[in-house]
Amino acid sequence: MGAREFHDGAKDGLEALEPLDPEKIGSFNDLLVAMGKTAFGGRRLGEAFEVLSAMVEDPECKVVMTLSGAMTIAKMGKIVSTMIDLGMVHCVVSTGALIAHGLSESVGKTHYRVKPSMSDEELFKKGYNRVYDTLEMETNLNYVEQVVSQTMKRVDPAAMLSSEMLTRELGKTLAEEFDGAGILKSAYLKNVPVYIPAFTDSEMGLDVGTWAMGRVIDQARSKNKQGGDLALLRELHHAYPTFNPYLDLNSYAGHVLGAKKLGIFTIGGGVPRNWAQQVGPYVEIGNHRLGMDVQPPRFQYGVRICPEPDYWGGLSGCTYQEGISWGKFVPPGEGGRFAEVLSDATIVWPLLMMGLLERRRAAGKRTA
Repeated sequence: MGAREFHDGAKDGLEALEPLDPEKIGSFNDLLVAMGKTAFGGRRLGEAFEVLSAMVEDPECKVVMTLSGAMTIAKMGKIVSTMIDLGMVHCVVSTGALIAHGLSESVGKTHYRVKPSMSDEELFKKGYNRVYDTLEMETNLNYVEQVVSQTMKRVDPAAMLSSEMLTRELGKTLAEEFDGAGILKSAYLKNVPVYIPAFTDSEMGLDVGTWAMGRVIDQARSKNKQGGDLALLRELHHAYPTFNPYLDLNSYAGHVLGAKKLGIFTIGGGVPRNWAQQVGPYVEIGNHRLGMDVQPPRFQYGVRICPEPDYWGGLSGCTYQEGISWGKFVPPGEGGRFAEVLSDATIVWPLLMMGLLERRRAAGKRTA
């Protein structure tokens, strides 16, 4: 073996790093740009900022936001609604719980910090639902149920329901009757569809279920005096709402098929992330099995904020690189731009949002 040849990084085209100089940083934008020239998690965040900025400012790109985790209880809801209001997001796919707890905030209810001296047994007795270090009042959820029931009164009882339709109708209620900001309110006003693939896994799903049963329960009770309410509940299968999740699936597919470019901004993982990403394989399966000839949509931009690493093998930690093998993303060699930050979204998402707002304001001043 011959002697090693020591190269100069600059001559080989390597990108030089730079010290993060606090004296040169006067804004969130400056900070994120500087972090992109450092290392480790800081560099990942800086790179995510550049990809996210390119994604939301690309006029040809339709951006899908996927949400999981207790982000609205964690008070991140106004970031979501602001991104919708400013046209940064064109479609939302979320867990039902996140939207339900956001509704609580939208109708003027409050979340509280957990008092460490209170046990979970005491919290239960007082109607305080704990999510890590934060509390959702049971009275909040009861009020949300009233808003849902009020909304359902104008829905045709014979209509086939979907999460997109229900979230749109709830957004209309918020827009017409409540002053506060809210995810569904902003989505309704901006005509942004909101999909909840696992709709029944949420307070809203339970609200719609009990609303449907309430329509016929009095009549059923008069006919079934034996066996009590448990027997009655088991017989109320005909009272459940007619809900078709394939309306959501095909609506979403049509929504993204019309885009010149696609971007995905993911908080967490779970069902929303995969449901949103599977549209490419869905179309490709149709081509192979049904003889269709439709260009499968692929995401050209992607930013993921999630603490889940890939080596556990779980879907929430699946990298964009892995998703290329499933036909979900445009490879980097063909123009794909992706960034992933393994962190708590409540730490890095506000930083990214402030950087985006500053960059947008600066661009507005330059073009004014």
